[in-house]
Amino acid sequence: MKTSLNPKFDQKVDSILSLMTLEEKIGQMNQYNGFWEVTGPAPEGGDAAIKYEQLRKGLVGSMLNVNGVENVRAVQKIAVEETRLGIPLIIGYDVIHGYKTLSPIPLAESASWDLDAIRKSSEVAAAEAAAAGINWTFAPMVDITRDARWGRVMEGAGEDPYLGSKIAYARVKGFQGDDLSAINTIAASAKHFAAYGFSESGRDYNTVDIGTSTLYNLVLPPFQATVDADVKTFMNSFNVLNGIPATGNSFLQRDILKGKWNYKGFVVSDWGSIGEMIPHGFAKDGKQAAELAANAGSDMDMESRLYVEHLAALVKEGKVKESVIDDAVRRILTVKYELGLFDDPYKYCDEAREKAETGKPAFHEAVLDMAKKSIVLLKNENQLLPLKKEGLKIALIGQLAADKDSPLGSWRALGESNSAVSVLEGLQKYNGNNLRFEQGVRLTDETPVFIKETKINTTDRTGFEAAKTEARRADVVVMVLGEHGFQSGEGRSRTQLDLPGLQQELLEEVYKINKNIVLVLMNGRPLVIDWAANHIPAIVEAWHLGTESGNAIAQVLYGDYNPSGKLPMSFPKTVGQVPIYYNHNSTGRPGNPGGDIVFWSHYMDAPNEPQFPFGFGLSYTTFAYSNLKLNSDSFAKTGSIKVSVDLSNTGNYAGKETVQLYIHDLYASVTRPVRELKDFQQIELQPGETKTLVFTIDEKTIGFYDNDGKWVVEPGDFKVFIGGSSQADLEAEFKYNDK
Repeated sequence: MKTSLNPKFDQKVDSILSLMTLEEKIGQMNQYNGFWEVTGPAPEGGDAAIKYEQLRKGLVGSMLNVNGVENVRAVQKIAVEETRLGIPLIIGYDVIHGYKTLSPIPLAESASWDLDAIRKSSEVAAAEAAAAGINWTFAPMVDITRDARWGRVMEGAGEDPYLGSKIAYARVKGFQGDDLSAINTIAASAKHFAAYGFSESGRDYNTVDIGTSTLYNLVLPPFQATVDADVKTFMNSFNVLNGIPATGNSFLQRDILKGKWNYKGFVVSDWGSIGEMIPHGFAKDGKQAAELAANAGSDMDMESRLYVEHLAALVKEGKVKESVIDDAVRRILTVKYELGLFDDPYKYCDEAREKAETGKPAFHEAVLDMAKKSIVLLKNENQLLPLKKEGLKIALIGQLAADKDSPLGSWRALGESNSAVSVLEGLQKYNGNNLRFEQGVRLTDETPVFIKETKINTTDRTGFEAAKTEARRADVVVMVLGEHGFQSGEGRSRTQLDLPGLQQELLEEVYKINKNIVLVLMNGRPLVIDWAANHIPAIVEAWHLGTESGNAIAQVLYGDYNPSGKLPMSFPKTVGQVPIYYNHNSTGRPGNPGGDIVFWSHYMDAPNEPQFPFGFGLSYTTFAYSNLKLNSDSFAKTGSIKVSVDLSNTGNYAGKETVQLYIHDLYASVTRPVRELKDFQQIELQPGETKTLVFTIDEKTIGFYDNDGKWVVEPGDFKVFIGGSSQADLEAEFKYNDK
């Protein structure tokens, strides 16, 4: 029986579908990358000419990487005015953390724990992209990951499914708004479905092998949250799950997504992933790959061109039912209707609007706000920060300090190279101190580019002496070290997580001369900074913060903004601990039995604990937690209990704290993690101010998915923890009775 996708458009979609040939239907399932200079002459000969003719015949339903009003209008004009049925294209682009005005990378935004700011960031990205002709983004990435070696950690929300779900929802709402047909919204795509973040050894595109408890309780919840937010598209992933490539996985796409979740949008493959089922060893050739993908629920083929080449024959041979094709096309056409493309195919093609919207001041203000909220203060001994605004000699050291490109991060869409505000430029706006800059060491041997490996300098120390000279004369040394923006992202896995190249050596050399060092980290993933954590008095995690990076960092260093970020991923002490995460299960031998007994779960050469735990982040002020109370020590089915805690600002600055609530289910039919984040609240307090925060615990708080994917709430004993990180030490106990 046909499923209603959107009652407002069902009849219109069916009307168009009834007019379409089989080949035209399959054309709607075909997506091509921009393949010629679209405002120039038509291509002659070769692959581009073939694709161009398919576009003119209505055999292309979507294009990606065509941007700018002039270009989008050109391809849309062909689809609307030259094809038989005039069905408009949907235009996709990787708008990940901004279009031209860039916000922090998604992992950095997640460190803000500020859902309103994160939604606003996506709203800005959508508005600017929509003004340039784009109406579909391949974001948000909602993959949970615990392995910082995986380069794409920069694109997600970190290690926790609860925080990840909240952020996923906020990002979808930001992109799509409350009315997808509005001129400033674009369709979102939840990716990568599913389990891509659990690639073995952190190596991109690698095998995934996880249990069902991990799948249902960690991997799937953020995707479910995007369905709740009415996300219009899903993108499947490159990896296998239980030996089945996600692109051809009917369990994921048919049984869970379109079945159990009753998802009404459409699924697009990742780039060429239908064809990649051949090297996976799952399909013998392109024709079988198309058959497997279509039957499994992949509605649109991104750039493998296997649908347009093989699906018609597969339908005629009875290997793919035409009803499968019809279902996919209904989904695609419905989204086009919801975007308003049938009412006005050129609605996104207004040059005046593009000029007015691109890079406007309000966008810069929003991404600056987001950048400041994303910064995490990891250490601040002797109140070295905030810096005094006058009378200091400051040595600024590190290539990244003057870099205007690296802060843009990876997946920068149309962000112009070298368009970021550098840390040097940000600090120069404060003119009360004597600021001197030295590069110290080159991080990269050549200018990094998106599609090539980044070459790291490991031999040239010619800048060491000049940097040490400046450090010797300085009252405070600010060192900006870390990764180049193209050292994280897709295809950028690392086996080592230390400071790349000669930066660690430079840091230690400068430390011998001047110990008053503020280390500003610029990176796209958690790093191993054990030496720095033990020696450097002040450490600021500044990620890749986008267009307004230097202004945000300077305002934090000088105290015009009190840092409030909390880590969305644990920072390991050593790469040998990876994957490391707070919400692990207990083992049968969790603790040291004492003495020199070796038979318990531990390392011989490192502790089990991370360098900095999930949820951790300091402030220029201090907060004290006290008076944890439960209004009852038990609750029954459909009931709840209230948990209250007092939070006091015991320092000298106004500040914002993210108060986190964790639960531990002491025994269950499936073993539960030692702690699970279940709620959080952000609150700002003035010095000396105390406020009481109240949380509610109910069945939703304590339930989980069993190994068959069924939501269960079991009677038993529980602990609740409240504090400023996943190591919160205020705790209480309660019981739940399901009667």
